[in-house]
Amino acid sequence: MTVSEPITAPRDTRKPSFWYGLPVGFTSLDLNPPAEQLMELIKQLRGLPEQEREEADRALRLYASIVSQLNTNRVQECALGLHPDDAGGFTTSVFTVSTLPTPGSAKLAVAGLAGSAAAGRDEGMRPLELPCGLAFLSEKRPAAPRSTRRPELNDKLPSHIWQGIIAVAAPSAPELIVLQMVTPDLDSADDYRNILLGIARTLTFTDPARVTANDKAAQELEAPDGAAAMRNDFG
Repeated sequence: MTVSEPITAPRDTRKPSFWYGLPVGFTSLDLNPPAEQLMELIKQLRGLPEQEREEADRALRLYASIVSQLNTNRVQECALGLHPDDAGGFTTSVFTVSTLPTPGSAKLAVAGLAGSAAAGRDEGMRPLELPCGLAFLSEKRPAAPRSTRRPELNDKLPSHIWQGIIAVAAPSAPELIVLQMVTPDLDSADDYRNILLGIARTLTFTDPARVTANDKAAQELEAPDGAAAMRNDFG
C-alpha cells in the first residue's frame, strides 16, 4: 500500500492551515454538501420504487447523521479506504483528520505525551519525529461497535478493530492536528500503520502552491537567459 503525491487541504470553512497527502484507494466523503446537491438527491429518491426508495432514504439519513457527528467533532476530512488483499478480496478502513483544541500550548501538550510514550508509561504510544515537527503515535485494538437495532448481525461483525492515531501540534494555534486510521482487518494493521505514517510524513503547514511558485522563481533566476526564454516559450 502506498501514499499518493497529491496534497489535500482540510475540509473546513476556515482558510486551510495545513496540507497532507491523500492515500491511494481512499474516497473522501463530502462533509459540507451543498443544499442543491441534497435537494437533487431527495428529488431522485422520490422517483424510485417504494422498496428502493425506503432503502435509499435510510442510507441518506445515515449519511446525514454521520456527517453531522463528524462536523460536531471538528473532523475536517473523512475518507473510506478499499484495498485489495492477498486472498483476492478487499480490506476496508476509515481515515479521518480532525483538530483538537488545547487549553495551553499545543507543542507542550505533544511534548508531554511524547515524553510519556518514550518513558514507556503508555505501551500503546511512541514518539515520532516528523518533517513538520514532534508528534506521537498511539495504537489500540478496542472492541468493535455493536449493532443495537439489528443484534443478529453482531455475530458477523469483527470483535475488535485496529485504531492508529498520530497527533501533531499546530504551529500557530492552540490545537492538535489529529490523523486517525481505523480498520476491522487486524491482519492488515501493519499495512495501515505504514499508510498512516506515510500521510503524517507529508503533513505540512506551508502552502505547497506557494512553495512551488517560489521554487519556480528561484529556478528562473538561476537559469541562463536562453534557458529561461525557452521555458517561457514552451511552457
